[in-house]
Amino acid sequence: MTSYQRALKQRALTTAAAALATALFATACGDTGGDTADTTSESEEQVAEHNDADVMFAQMMIPHHEQAVTMADLADTRAGNEVEELAVEIRDAQGPEIEQMETLLDSWGADRESEMDHSDMDGMLTEEQMTELEGAEGERFDTLFLEFMVLHHKGAVDMARTELDDGVNPEARELAQEIIDAQESEIQQMNELLGVEDSGEDGAEATEEGDHSEH
Repeated sequence: MTSYQRALKQRALTTAAAALATALFATACGDTGGDTADTTSESEEQVAEHNDADVMFAQMMIPHHEQAVTMADLADTRAGNEVEELAVEIRDAQGPEIEQMETLLDSWGADRESEMDHSDMDGMLTEEQMTELEGAEGERFDTLFLEFMVLHHKGAVDMARTELDDGVNPEARELAQEIIDAQESEIQQMNELLGVEDSGEDGAEATEEGDHSEH
């Protein structure tokens, strides 16, 4: 189970506990009037539009995308032509997706920021890794960027797959599928630039465990 899935499970348990407490309170108060039926109907309609998985997907994917955009910005002055072109594509795709997810959260009446710790999300770079990337130039930057972005993309794909498994909002699910399609294609492209023949899990692990000092 990924850290994202564990966070989603914890949120589901918290929400279920809150719902149970509300139901018990309503029963104790004996509130069985017509207004309650109307409220219940409206509540069910809202649940059908989105659920906790949808909200967490948007809240967690926003900072995940923001870090990818920051990484892409670094490529403007540090990367070779091929990596710079790829970075532009990543930034142009993920910038609008951030805005789309913010709009979704606003429409659901949900906070744009989650209380969850973003640092342990799958694929998120640590402060040390970001510092390493910021200090690199030329071929070394290209290699670090590609290695780190492959891992970053794999984390985003895992999060998007969880949304497809657990989410209910059509727009959020459609976005999740778009993220999977685009980022899996980019993972393959980046592995080719790295000279990694296997674009699957083994290839990602190889780049993660490699000695960057040799580049």
